[in-house]
Amino acid sequence: MAHRLARGLRGAVKNIVFQQQIKPSNHFLKSPIRNYMSEMRKSAFEGNMLRLIRSEIQYELDHYPPSEPIPEFNTFKVDELPGQQWIRLTKKFRQSEDIKIEVTMFDGAFPMKQDDDTPENMKPHITFIVDVFKGEGTDILEFICSAWPDSIEIRNVFTRGHNRISDYHYMGPGFKELDDELQTSLYDYLETRGVDDKLAEFLHRYMINKDKNEYLRWMEKLKSFIEKK
Repeated sequence: MAHRLARGLRGAVKNIVFQQQIKPSNHFLKSPIRNYMSEMRKSAFEGNMLRLIRSEIQYELDHYPPSEPIPEFNTFKVDELPGQQWIRLTKKFRQSEDIKIEVTMFDGAFPMKQDDDTPENMKPHITFIVDVFKGEGTDILEFICSAWPDSIEIRNVFTRGHNRISDYHYMGPGFKELDDELQTSLYDYLETRGVDDKLAEFLHRYMINKDKNEYLRWMEKLKSFIEKK
């Protein structure tokens, strides 16, 4: 979809540049006439861009219409964060814990089979961070994870203070370097709190829809800016 818009915009730019290179032979044209011609060229260029943008918006709505964002998943509240490249999930667990999950939009894809980079073979990837709080005066237990289409994967686990930016904390060894039994117990810890393979499946469905919404939101903002006089 986006490539059609890009081609159209590039064509419009080339056309206006070509027109600007044609110098009038009459050297006695007055500045008001030159200004009028310049405004006409600008108006034609912007009008063509608006036509392309409107066409792209309608195409997306006709062929890939997004649905309304889901506000909850299981016991998690889901904050869509419109206009942002991530979402936030929160919940209370056993009265004593607050759990926050911050999730990026799709941030990569990896081939399921080597030497095959066709779209059908690519496995989309999402990064998410799980923070477990136990009240003021205590550290935060943080998990850095991957969400694959049908499973989660823990990459790191560590404790930190409440100021993520200023803390230079030791993040521990790579998760796979830990004892197998400890790895299993940490997966069980997250699963008890609702962070499991079903959540990964939900995140992928959610982000597909968010990607549609954010693309349309971006196009609408671009259109509104160009329409302003």
